[in-house]
Amino acid sequence: MSELGALALQTSEFGALSLLPPLLAIFLAMITRRAILSLFLGVWSGAVIYTGGHGFVTTLEWTAQSIGESLFNAKILMIVMFLGAGVAMIWRLGGALAIANYATSRLDSQRKVGLATWIFGMLWFFGDYSNTAIVGTTMRDMADEMRMSREKLSYIVDSTAAPVATFGISSWVVYQLSMIDQGYESAGIAEQAPGSFTVFLQSIPFNMYCIFAVVMVGIIVLTQRDFGEMLDAEHRSWKQGKVLRDDATPMQSAEDSLGDVVTDTPSLRFFLVPVGSLITVVFVGAAFTGVTGAGAGASFIEIVDNAAFVDALLWGSFTMVSVGIISGTIAGLMDLEEAMETVIDGFSMMLTAASILIMAWTIGGVTTSLGTGTYVTNTAEPFITPTLLPVVILLASAVIAFSTGTSWGTMAIVTPIAIPLAWQIGGATPELLPVAVGTVFSGAIFGDHCSPISDTTILSSTFTGADHIDHVRTQIYYAMTVISVALVMLLVWGVTRITPLILLPVGVGMLYGVVYGLSEWDAGRKGVDPKASTTEQAVAPSDD
Repeated sequence: MSELGALALQTSEFGALSLLPPLLAIFLAMITRRAILSLFLGVWSGAVIYTGGHGFVTTLEWTAQSIGESLFNAKILMIVMFLGAGVAMIWRLGGALAIANYATSRLDSQRKVGLATWIFGMLWFFGDYSNTAIVGTTMRDMADEMRMSREKLSYIVDSTAAPVATFGISSWVVYQLSMIDQGYESAGIAEQAPGSFTVFLQSIPFNMYCIFAVVMVGIIVLTQRDFGEMLDAEHRSWKQGKVLRDDATPMQSAEDSLGDVVTDTPSLRFFLVPVGSLITVVFVGAAFTGVTGAGAGASFIEIVDNAAFVDALLWGSFTMVSVGIISGTIAGLMDLEEAMETVIDGFSMMLTAASILIMAWTIGGVTTSLGTGTYVTNTAEPFITPTLLPVVILLASAVIAFSTGTSWGTMAIVTPIAIPLAWQIGGATPELLPVAVGTVFSGAIFGDHCSPISDTTILSSTFTGADHIDHVRTQIYYAMTVISVALVMLLVWGVTRITPLILLPVGVGMLYGVVYGLSEWDAGRKGVDPKASTTEQAVAPSDD
C-alpha cells in the first residue's frame, strides 16, 4: 500500500469530535438563519477543539490565513469584487436596459417574454446576484404586460441564476475550483489528483440538477404547461390580470441598490463592449497560459489543465470594469468621480458573497485540520458503494443547503469530506472525483433553490417584485421534479456506468414526460386547462 493510501486509512486524531464544526454550522444556520454567523461559530468551535481552549485567537488566525496566505484566494476575492463593479457599470450606463428595450417590440406574447427571460438568464452568466438583479428588473414590466404571474417570472430568474453561473465565466467557477483544491488538501492528494480545472470540466455532466433545472425552464416556457401552485398562479394572472395574489406582500425592487440609469437613450454598446472585453480577455488569457504551460504539441486536455483560468478571469473582470469606466466617461454619461462611486456600489453588492466566501474557506481549513474527511471516509467506506456514492452526496448536500440557505457554505462543508470519500471508495484513483464534485454542486444548488432563507431565493423575489413565500411555494414543485429525474439518472449511471453524456438527453426526455403528465393530471384534478395562457383572458394586468 502506498504512503498516501496508508495515510487515508489512519484514524482521525479527533474522531467524532471532528464532525462538530460543520454540524454546528448547519444547526445554527437552521436556528438563526444567519449563514455567516453560523459558519464563524462553526470555525470557532473547531478552533476550541484543535487548541484545547484557545478558540477565539485561533479562529481569527485561521480566518486571516484563509485570506492572506493564499494568493489564489486573494485573486478570487478580487474577481468577485470586479465582477460586481462591472455589473454595476453596465446597469448604470443603461446596457441592461438597452437589451430590454431592444426586446420589447418583439415580445408580444407571454411565451416570447418567458423565452427572452430564459435566454437572457443564460447569457448573464457572471454571477447569481447580478443575474437576478439585472434580469429580474429589466423583464418585470414586460412580464406584467403579458400577464405572466410574478411567481412564474421569479422562478425563471431564480432557475437561470446559480445553475447558469455554476458553468459560466463567473465567481462561482473560481469558488468551485477553490473548493476542489480544499478537498484535495483534506484528502492529501494534491500531488496525485488531476488539476482542479480538469476535474471541474469532467464534473459538469454529473452536475445534473443544474443542467436539468435550466432545461426545465425551457420546457415550462415553450410548452406553457404548469402544475402545482404555479398552475393556480398562472390562471389567476391570465384570467384576472392579477400578477400577484390578493393579500400578497411583494418584495420591493432593488433598483435603489443598483442606482439610476444615467441616460434616457440606453445603447447596446454599453452591454456588448464590456461583456465582449471580459469574454475575449478570459479566453485569450486562458489559451495563452495553457499553451505556454503545456508546451508545443500538447493536447487540448493538457492545454486546459495548464491554463491559468483564475488569472485569466482576474484579467478579464478587471478589463470589464476598466472598459465600462472608459466608455461611460468618453460618452459623457458620467464623470470619473461618479464612475468610481458606481464601482464602489458594485463592490458593496458583492460584500455578502465575499464574506461567505471567506468563512467557507476557513471552515474548509478547519475540517482539514481536524481530519473530518479522514474520519468520515473511514466510517462510511464499509457502507457506501460506488453505485450509491453520487446519490448519497447529492442528498446530503441538498439537506444541508436547504437547512442553511447557502450553497457556497454547503460546498465548503461537504466538498472536503466528499472528495476524500470518493478517492478512497474509488480505490485511491481519480475515477470518482468528478462524480463527487458534480453531485456536491448539484445538491447544494437544489437545496439553496428550495430554501426560504437562501439569499439568491430572496433576491429573486426582490428583483421581480414577487411575494417571497409565494415564490418559494411555487418553485419547490419544479425543483423537486428536477432533482427526482437527476437522482434516477445518477442511479442508472451507478448501476450501468453509461457515460452521462448519453444519460443527459435521456433525462431531458424523461423531464418532458413528467412535466406533461403532471400538468395533465393536476389540471384535470382542478378542472382547468394545463396551459393557462390558452384560455380566454379577462382584464388588464394589475399588481395591486
